Formats: sequence, C-alpha cells, structure tokens
Amino acid sequence: MFSSALPASPALAKPKGPQAVIFMYHRFGETRYPGTNVTVEQFEEQLDFFEKNHFSVLPLEEIVEALKQNRPLPDKAIGITIDDAYLSVYKEAYPRLKARGYPFTVFVATDAVDQGIPAYMNWQQMREMQKNGASFANHSQSHDYLVRKKTDESQASWKSRIKTDIATAQGRLQQELGHAPALFAYPYGEYNLELMNLVEELGYTGFGQHSGGVGPLSDRRALPRFPMAEAYADMKAFRTKALSLAMPVVEQQPVDPLTTDKKPQLTVTIAAGSANLDQLACYMGDRRMEIQWIEPGKRFMIQTEKDLPLGRSRYNCTAPDNDSSRYFWYSHPWLRIRIQKF
Repeated sequence: MFSSALPASPALAKPKGPQAVIFMYHRFGETRYPGTNVTVEQFEEQLDFFEKNHFSVLPLEEIVEALKQNRPLPDKAIGITIDDAYLSVYKEAYPRLKARGYPFTVFVATDAVDQGIPAYMNWQQMREMQKNGASFANHSQSHDYLVRKKTDESQASWKSRIKTDIATAQGRLQQELGHAPALFAYPYGEYNLELMNLVEELGYTGFGQHSGGVGPLSDRRALPRFPMAEAYADMKAFRTKALSLAMPVVEQQPVDPLTTDKKPQLTVTIAAGSANLDQLACYMGDRRMEIQWIEPGKRFMIQTEKDLPLGRSRYNCTAPDNDSSRYFWYSHPWLRIRIQKF
C-alpha cells in the first residue's frame, strides 16, 4: 500500500534556482470521460499528499514571475491549473481547494461560457471562486486547433485570426472578472513554432500539456505541465512527478513540435549539474529509445524506432539527481501531420 507521507530524510535536497511542478486537470468526478477526468477520491488523495508532505502550492503568476526574474521559490513548489472551466471544477475541485487554502488557475475558453453551455461554469461562479484563491486565464475564445490554417488562408490572415481569438478571450475575462493575467494555455496542448512566437509577441507566457518540471532554463513560450487523468493518478507515479526537477536543457533541435517525419530526431544539450546522465532514460510511449551521445555528458540525440502516431505524442527523458532522491524530467511534444496543411 502506498503511504502518502514522505520518509524523513536529507535525500530531498533543495534544487538550485527556481523550480516548480505544474499539474494540469480538466474534469473532476466525471467518470464518463476517463481520458480527462480524475475521480474525487484521486484528487483528494493528491491534495492530502501535498498537505502532509509540506509542499508549497503557489499562485501560477508567482511561479512565472520567479522564473522570469530567476528568483528562488520554496522547495517543492506546486502550481495547480485546470483547463476548460467545466462545471465539475466549481462543484468538486473548488470546494476542496478552498478548504485547504490552495490557489489555482483555470484556463477559460470564453465562447463556451458565453454560450451558456450547461457543462461549463458561468461568470458568476467564477467571480465567487476568484474571491477564494482562484485566478482565471486565457485558453482562447474558440478552443480551436489554433495551429491549423483554414483552406486558402494566408500566413498573415492566420496570424490576424489567432491574435483576434486570443485578444477577444482576454477582453472577456477582463470584462467579467476585472483581471486576466498574461498567461495562455494552448488548446489541446497543440502549438508550433509560429504560434509559440506569436504568444510571446503578444506578451503571454504559454503552457502546453507535455510533462516535466519548470526551472530557470524552461522555455516560457510553452512551459510543461503534468496532465492528470484517471489512468495517470497512481500515487507512486504522482509522487515522482510532484518531486521532479526541470532538466537543465539549454538547447534543443528542433524546437518546433510540428513534423511530417515518422521518426524525427531530437538533439538535446544539457547544462552541467547534478543530473546522473549515466542513468538518463528516454522513451516514446512505453518504448525506451537508444541515446546517442554527440558530446558525452552534454549533448545527445534520440530517435524513435517505431513511427510516431499521427497527431500528438512526445519524447520523455528522465535522469536521477545525484544530490537527492528526485528525478530530472524533460519532455518534447510532437504534432505529426501527413502533409503541410497547417
């Protein structure tokens, strides 16, 4: 049986520089949607774990500001985010987070709220939550696949459309709630280099749906978050994720997740530090990949032997920390398409 308490041990050394782990949720207690749902029991167990083990659950804006300024964060800093503003957030997650005094951020796709779709919260509920630790940020107006261009749409027209979509959502949040931080979560976790650069140009910090902690070297155009769902809620795995550290990646090629390649290569350069790179392990799904060192201890290349599926997938790499019992974690998302339609 898993014990939610961590052993009293000096093995949880404090990392250097700002480090945090951000979790991403969608639905709570909606068992019809296991791919995006956590049960109420799972969520309570996770919150109990944070409380019993003295994690610091912080506002997302505070984490982002610390990354920007390279300002230290408390050890075991956690950010809680929730995408899409489903009604179960208000009914199930909010009371439990409020009871613990935990701040959290909901990324809102505003059209669904404005249309009064019953599965979503309304603005009045959000205003109530805002008084009790919740913040609300931009998840686009349309919740569309933003990377995809429409038929015969030019690059300039696509860019104008996406800017309008994001600006409209930001305006609605500000009108209804009085404040909207410059934070943006990509719908479906899908983005390409063009969209990353546009989000940065508009002054936002971006968030994906790929795994890993955040740290001083993390790309603030697309910060990672650990997705939570029923299948990923095992507490042993949750503990590892909650304690994970951002792999100190100084360069990766390519940066762009968009690819037509069935077996794309990824080259990663890591800063010197406490990661035990002799035990570096990289995976595509549940398949371990061979690591080819270009510069031992510094730069490596990985490539899947099995074809990437069409759509979303990722390469994940982990390495134990020499100074603690924690793991460094890095993830690169892929968005594979057949032909360049986007």
